[in-house]
Amino acid sequence: MSHASTTALAPSVAQQPVAQRPGTRLSLVTAGGVAVGLFAAARLTGMAVLALAAWAGGRHPLTLLGRSWDSAWYLGIAAHGYGRTLYFGPGIIHSDLAFFPLYPALIGALTAVTPLSGAGAGLLVSWAAAAVAAAGVYAVGARLHGRAVGTALVLLWGLLPHSVVLSMAYTEPVLTALAAWALYAVLAGNWLWAGSLAALAGLSRPNGFAVAAAVLLAAARELYRARGRVTHRLWTGAALAPLGWTGYVLWVGHRTGDTLGGYFGVQRLWGSRFDFGRGSLAFARTLLLRGDRFVFPVALLIVAAAVVLFALLALDRAPLPLLAYTAVLLLIALGGSGFFESKPRFLLPAFPLLLPLARALVRTARARPWHATVVVTALAGLSFGYGTYLVLYARTPL
Repeated sequence: MSHASTTALAPSVAQQPVAQRPGTRLSLVTAGGVAVGLFAAARLTGMAVLALAAWAGGRHPLTLLGRSWDSAWYLGIAAHGYGRTLYFGPGIIHSDLAFFPLYPALIGALTAVTPLSGAGAGLLVSWAAAAVAAAGVYAVGARLHGRAVGTALVLLWGLLPHSVVLSMAYTEPVLTALAAWALYAVLAGNWLWAGSLAALAGLSRPNGFAVAAAVLLAAARELYRARGRVTHRLWTGAALAPLGWTGYVLWVGHRTGDTLGGYFGVQRLWGSRFDFGRGSLAFARTLLLRGDRFVFPVALLIVAAAVVLFALLALDRAPLPLLAYTAVLLLIALGGSGFFESKPRFLLPAFPLLLPLARALVRTARARPWHATVVVTALAGLSFGYGTYLVLYARTPL
């Protein structure tokens, strides 16, 4: 991609010439290391708080982190392959075909070459992916708005109310790692990397298709602007991007005897389907009128905040790939029915939504450092406390 087209994808990239000057690569790596270190410190502190609460209640923290809710399904797939189905009643059938294969494949590969148990391997994969994700989140933020914003973006992502999931045997760290670096590759014009990472993201989670959507839309805009005169790398990257997601969906369809609709039938039996938000609106109305457990109002607030943040991101004229990626994640979260309490987790990979907050935090830190410290401390307290509550005390799926 030419310099002009790269600037077209990310207007603010042109404001970051420091990344092109000799002698800055090491400092960039160092700055990224500091950001990842802050993320690791945040997550380790959160895990320590959870561990103390778990031990006080006679429970083992690593068991909670490695074998809770969906983690058990992934571990079963890693150990025995697909084929597990649970029947809860008429129209309520939970099949492991609902879970995409990349994460259990990584667990299986790790257990094959190490003495780790499935849960241990799952946690190691998630923790390593979270670190790679944090580096990618920093890279995107720093490329667009400078190193300080990149660092603030990583810190805010690590202190979200549901960020405890980033320390668990779940797929969100894997998806975010692939998504962040795919988006960075698009901004840098590396189409082959972008398409390859998007394909892998599509194998990690149902909403991993958001990465392919971002790559495809960015490629389409570049094709339009260049009037079709683009390199084969763009065509190849665009062709690769949706292969992971569509390949798994078609494989499940073939296995169930309904090539195009089989996967979505599996999801419907889990109580999860895309109904353009009707189920979510009905649940929110019931929640507001009757009230419910603590988890549900918090989920509603987080989803509402995500909508506001997306509006701010759009008003900030963020690059098209970031807008497309977050829009698809929001559309899937808002338009899907079932498991309303899990919607904040579904939005964990939507880190670009935090860009407006990261920029505001940097401005505050420069003008009033004490105020920024109070904000970060409050966010940390909320994240650690609520994360511990979700894992230890809440009786709802993560």
